[in-house]
Amino acid sequence: MIKRVVKIPSISAVQEFNRICSHFNCDMDLSQGKYTVDAKSIMGIFSLNLEETLVLVANTEDEELVDEKFSKYIID
Repeated sequence: MIKRVVKIPSISAVQEFNRICSHFNCDMDLSQGKYTVDAKSIMGIFSLNLEETLVLVANTEDEELVDEKFSKYIID
């Protein structure tokens, strides 16, 4: 399982982020506080406060691929 802190800055970024998640063959979740949603659900993503950071949880061991695909959203 891989966890990364991410920021999704705009509506078009939500669409791109969701599209990237959909290409993974594993569970992809976004968490914010006590809330967790399926990152492959665009409505789930929009239910979160996008002005704050989120935690992406990818149920995969391919850390390199996750870092590559989500590089523009990951907060260092």
